[in-house]
Amino acid sequence: MENEVRFRFKGKKLEALYTEEKNAHKYPNVLDDFFEVMATIDAALDERDLYAQKGIRFEKLAGQRGKQGQRSLRLNKQWRLIVTLEEDEEGSYLQIIDIEDYH
Repeated sequence: MENEVRFRFKGKKLEALYTEEKNAHKYPNVLDDFFEVMATIDAALDERDLYAQKGIRFEKLAGQRGKQGQRSLRLNKQWRLIVTLEEDEEGSYLQIIDIEDYH
C-alpha cells in the first residue's frame, strides 16, 4: 500500500466542520476552499506533494509559530489552514489546527 498524508484534527470544531459541515456559517466564502484543500491533503502521498501544489502555498510560518512547527496552506486570499507535521508509530501525519482569517 502506498503511503499517503494522513491527517487528524486537533479540535472537535474543525473535525465537525469536515465531517458534518457543522457551523459552516462561521466560515463564509471559505467552505468550498476548505474542502478542496482537504481533498488535496487526502490525495497527497507525502508533504512533498503539498509543496508541489503552488496554489495552496504550503509553507512554514515565521516567528514563534514557526518555532512551534506550524505551517499554513492557503484556502483563498483571506483564509489559511494552520497545520503541524506530527509523527506517530505509523509515520508522519498533518495535524489540522485551525482556519484563520489573515486579514
